[in-house]
Amino acid sequence: MEPILTLDSIHTFIGQFHILEGVTLSVPRESITVLLGRNGAGKTTTLKSIIGLTPPRHGKVIFDGIELRGKRAYDIANLGIGYVPEHRAIFRNLSVLENLKIAEKKRGDLDRKADFIFSLFPDLKRLYRLPGNHLSGGQQQMLAVARALVADNKLLLIDEPSEGLAPILIEQMMEAIKELSKTTTILLVEQNFIMASQLGEFFYIIDDGKTVENGLMSELVNNQDLVKEYLGVSIGKTGGVE
Repeated sequence: MEPILTLDSIHTFIGQFHILEGVTLSVPRESITVLLGRNGAGKTTTLKSIIGLTPPRHGKVIFDGIELRGKRAYDIANLGIGYVPEHRAIFRNLSVLENLKIAEKKRGDLDRKADFIFSLFPDLKRLYRLPGNHLSGGQQQMLAVARALVADNKLLLIDEPSEGLAPILIEQMMEAIKELSKTTTILLVEQNFIMASQLGEFFYIIDDGKTVENGLMSELVNNQDLVKEYLGVSIGKTGGVE
């Protein structure tokens, strides 16, 4: 499949610290690609490097044929990339509706997308007048994802959507991401290997700021040694994490 996003040996620094030391990956269109690795491996920095929040110093970031390195985060987002950061980062004093409204890039974006968003996350329709700080953690996560859906995006960068969620809410989030993938390419960072393995078609593993492995998720699930070496989890005979 033709890639919508390509990273070619990017190097990113945060202050004096060399965080990414040659990350390379390719995200096929109309797919879910999962970025895996232990805590501190550089997964979140990779997403921030793509969207321009921590711009890479070296290497190339090509989105839909356009070089992103050197562009401002605002301009990168306007090209059609949505970003769902870890820890939700919603506006806690604004209502659900206001959080969604400020994500518009063009007047009327929310009106055009409201039915789709509320079909994915019915709780948000019911609670749309409540401020963000009155929502549960799971509802805040739904709002963070929903906010990235307001504008028309070709690519969604989603960072740790299952973090802190109860199992039943993880199932709901998985179903929502599967539905999103029918219309939007997704690059997903996810520590929950069961969730990652059930959602992802392709995977990349980052270790110590470098890309070390990639391929089909179906192949990774069957490679217990690789999963244990780089992710620190063991896969049982049924495919679950032990």
